[in-house]
Amino acid sequence: MSFKCNQCGECCRNIGGVELYKDLDNGNGVCKYLVGNLCSIYNERPILCRVDESYELFFKHIDKEDYYNANYAVCKLLKEKTEKSNQKE
Repeated sequence: MSFKCNQCGECCRNIGGVELYKDLDNGNGVCKYLVGNLCSIYNERPILCRVDESYELFFKHIDKEDYYNANYAVCKLLKEKTEKSNQKE
């Protein structure tokens, strides 16, 4: 089992105010390595940007399916936030 990402980039567009990602923030809440919807340093990205590896290192005390479901839930919320924002424009 591995995390299925559809490469929308929303997680990378919403890092502002998150202490763990402050070094990646380009100053407006977007990861400085995001190009379009893709990570320009994907193979060298930080461990906290790697859902599966983060689970193994930091979150094994949580059931893996619950961990993935929590990540999918946040992903869905970020997509909905962007969709609502786009509808207002």
